[in-house]
Amino acid sequence: MQKIAVVGAGFSGSTIARELAERGYEVDVFDTRAHVAGNCHTERDAQSGIMLHVYGPHIFHTSNERVWEYVRQFDRFMPFINRVKAHANGQVFSLPINLMTINQLFNKQFSPAEAREFIAGQADQSIIEPRTFEDQALAFVGQKIYETFFRGYTRKQWGLEPSELPASILKRLPVRFNYDDNYYGSKFQGIPEHGYTYIVERILDHANIRVHLSTSFARAQAQDYAHVFYSGPIDAWFNYTEGRLSYRTLDFETVRGVGDYQGNPVINYCDESVPWTRVAEHKHFTPWEEHEQTVLFREHSRLCGENDTPYYPIRLVHDKARLQQYVALAKAEQGVTFVGRLGTYRYLDMHITITEALSAAEQFLAARDSGVAVPTFCIDPLA
Repeated sequence: MQKIAVVGAGFSGSTIARELAERGYEVDVFDTRAHVAGNCHTERDAQSGIMLHVYGPHIFHTSNERVWEYVRQFDRFMPFINRVKAHANGQVFSLPINLMTINQLFNKQFSPAEAREFIAGQADQSIIEPRTFEDQALAFVGQKIYETFFRGYTRKQWGLEPSELPASILKRLPVRFNYDDNYYGSKFQGIPEHGYTYIVERILDHANIRVHLSTSFARAQAQDYAHVFYSGPIDAWFNYTEGRLSYRTLDFETVRGVGDYQGNPVINYCDESVPWTRVAEHKHFTPWEEHEQTVLFREHSRLCGENDTPYYPIRLVHDKARLQQYVALAKAEQGVTFVGRLGTYRYLDMHITITEALSAAEQFLAARDSGVAVPTFCIDPLA
């Protein structure tokens, strides 16, 4: 029986470990943290009993039926629709931008067709090929919507001018010409009844899996295993020889109280004068539970330091150049596959992480069955 090492006990590493364990491989899973589930970690607050999303809100959503059925093996998913609100200019708006947002902001009563025509008139027609975040916003929705919802928030979130960020960041944000305020357009949406950490613990609950928490994995240890799946930072694997890749990290300011503080799970704060980017009230992530007390996290974004938790890869020009160097080094390695958000230096939602982890396991098994080399990457991190 061949032994496999999996570095990282988040959704990526745990899914790969489970798939290979089911096929008879012995798997050692290592994580430097004292818990599994990575940044999806959830735990009960000792004081209030509320289930906390320790590293910020996570709402599971996917249109991939296979992934939906996969996670539902390990816990019941409760219905949950993410309806985000935004504080801006002394008002509260609905996000993503929809017909209600447009009518409220411009003090109108547009029909869908009228709103579509109006926004087209607001858009900056002189921007033919948007290259920056700012270009994309102005070409898409015009000056007023950009300045109300995006400019200040983006500067706080990324610590950069919107004119320095790539247009691709904004392409993820939809504009709707109806009153649909569901933040996601995915077919399946929900939150696990017992939290994400419970799910990952159950995924890892297999006779062929041994989990080593609060334990680092040294690159030299790879020689003790038939193969390594590495979901840690790709630059860390090479001891940062080409320099550090840039991330944004988050600091959470905890606020406690009684009752209902903001009436919604997540509220964004778009004004630059407000130091935090958003506030999450955790009791609202489990509406099937009742709690007298409440716990809120105010999120503050800043550049990630050496000892901070990396959240969002910045991927500016110099980062992409540095990533190319690390990808070249990785492809020269033998017996290791780089996976997940940190291993490929990409922002990934949970469902994409699981999709790619299932694919990584399949590619490994197929390569072993056919006697060919296991891929270093299961998806191009430079794409």
